[in-house]
Amino acid sequence: MDAGGRRVPFDAQQVDAPLSRSAVFLVVTIGPTPEQLRTALEVVAGIDDLVKSVGFRDLGANLSCIVGIGASAWDRLGRSDRPAELHPFVAVDGPKHTAPSTPGDLLFHIRAERPDFCFEFERLLFEQLGDSVEVVDEVNGFRYFDARDLLGFVDGTANPTGRGMADATLIGDEDEVFAGGSYVVVQKYLHDLGAWNTLTTEQQEAVIGRRKADDVELDDTEPQRAHKTLATITDDDGNEFDILRDNMPFGSPAAGEYGTYFIGYTRRLWVVERMLQRMFLGDPPGFHDRILDVSTAATGTTFFVPSLQLLEGIVDGATAS
Repeated sequence: MDAGGRRVPFDAQQVDAPLSRSAVFLVVTIGPTPEQLRTALEVVAGIDDLVKSVGFRDLGANLSCIVGIGASAWDRLGRSDRPAELHPFVAVDGPKHTAPSTPGDLLFHIRAERPDFCFEFERLLFEQLGDSVEVVDEVNGFRYFDARDLLGFVDGTANPTGRGMADATLIGDEDEVFAGGSYVVVQKYLHDLGAWNTLTTEQQEAVIGRRKADDVELDDTEPQRAHKTLATITDDDGNEFDILRDNMPFGSPAAGEYGTYFIGYTRRLWVVERMLQRMFLGDPPGFHDRILDVSTAATGTTFFVPSLQLLEGIVDGATAS
């Protein structure tokens, strides 16, 4: 049984690992040959051993790596089944802003309390992968003060805790073969801090829906809703569906690049998809999330995060691809 009392027959990857001070978000595509596929999958199958090899040097660094598999890569595994909701990221073309869909066969979400552990793990990871993959995107994230984003607001306040964590993130009996797995959506957002900083604190708070200093929720406005409202998904009965965010700031002041890497783990992929539709299309239509006026989505990719048992056996059947 998991923390929510549901039967999960497999051990999940560390989706619920504590928020870290450092992270690397690495998205790659696998080369076209069967040999490249097999090499990449052998590395993926042994990822837990690599975590142990690096992590034992300081257990307090809490090194972890979650692996996600994209829809195109899943189709090359030679399996007759697939996770019920797994499909490529669906682009959202709003009247003013777009959430693009970008390639990605594998996601490596590397986390640690020390950046040197993330660095060493990634170095050894590429040593094993060799020329089997091509990098699509690599982002080095960091904890910014008291878990704030570069817009100055606390990020991740609405994350589930305790018993609600497993229910929000882990697939259960509704897709029994893939129980213990999860879906994850990643997007890289680039911020126009110059435009953002022309707004008063009160105007920024109205966009986010929280007070900047103490993170207290503010009452919403109609018809223009705040970011925190548009990113909250409920059913017709008012039941709220949580996701687990492990967003991190990234940037280079010298290059003038500032951003937030969104990463959302969920048991129900449709929840994240509906959240993005509300943000980019507006709810009601035409009233898009005003955070998008200063935050541009540069990437968008969806992955399935298998259970550890499924991950360790991922090579089987793929050699003929």
